[in-house]
Amino acid sequence: LRVSTSPQARAKRKIAALMEEVETLKQDKTIKQRKTTYYVSQGRALRRMVVLYTPIEDLVAENDRRCEDTDGDHTIEQNRLQRGYIELAKVLPWFHEKLAGFDFEESEEMLRKVFSSILRGADSARGDDTGTLKELVASWVNIECRPPSLIRIDDKHHRGFVNDACGKLLCPAEWRWEDPVVKAGIRDRTTTFIVSENTWPSFMYENYQADIKNLESGLFKSRLLIMGFKAIFTSPSSANEVDGDGDGADIIENNRRARRRSDQAKVKTCIRFALSNITSWRTVDADFDYQFFWNNIVDFFEDPPGPAALARVNKLLDWWTRKVFGRNHRQDLTPDVVKHMSVNSLAAQRQQMED
Repeated sequence: LRVSTSPQARAKRKIAALMEEVETLKQDKTIKQRKTTYYVSQGRALRRMVVLYTPIEDLVAENDRRCEDTDGDHTIEQNRLQRGYIELAKVLPWFHEKLAGFDFEESEEMLRKVFSSILRGADSARGDDTGTLKELVASWVNIECRPPSLIRIDDKHHRGFVNDACGKLLCPAEWRWEDPVVKAGIRDRTTTFIVSENTWPSFMYENYQADIKNLESGLFKSRLLIMGFKAIFTSPSSANEVDGDGDGADIIENNRRARRRSDQAKVKTCIRFALSNITSWRTVDADFDYQFFWNNIVDFFEDPPGPAALARVNKLLDWWTRKVFGRNHRQDLTPDVVKHMSVNSLAAQRQQMED
């Protein structure tokens, strides 16, 4: 049995159904594009605040391994990976939640798509940061060191050890750049003066000079590092204000951000790159391995030898918080103190007038 309908009506209904399907597909595509854009933007935090080199897959794999293996013995590298995953879960909490909430097949598919988007954002952020510091560091060195011949912001070929100002800042802390033997040995790359990631560069020290008898004194306290941190994590213009204890803006949230060890390791690594004469980002520069350099910095903060060293690390991080974001006394604003301030005093006076 059937009830006859006109061919035109049937055709119109088919067209309407197809148009509805097209709109649904468009909406699905828009949603997917929005998700991709979100993952890319979130990925910008990966290289800045979690790990500079380690693939995100390695972090996930190490956390999975620990969930399955209850043995408490881990290597130094495994501990680094796990600390990286913990930091990742703090910075991108949604990522860990997604991993924990999907079954294997869904997680595998999700990982392929999300990893790709996150890494796009991560690499984009690293490129932006190195490009920004490449120009800014040249200007800062010109002001800080006042070289006879100014460093050009658009040229990296005349930086590194061929340049006296950059060479002094890159020179390992245990040597004196002013010594002609040291300078010639570094420039000629002799076996006596090998510059590697196993030395702390002078630019990382307060006043760019180390105390050989106490190499921890003044380490990570240079103006150049503070300017680099502020340029990346606050704004390039704020990098010009490094004297004193900052302006106190948004101190509560920024205190948590300033205390992330990986943020500072990222800045130190990028500044070292900006001072060098290599023109594109790579892991190894002659005898200097940036990935091992990164590990040395992170280990200094996250793997101290004991409670005394940990106390000094926390004191250093507090110093960084004050230098970058200023002091804040909101915790001292008790109800009794606030009660006597003008806003509450005025409110009480207005109420008295009404009575």
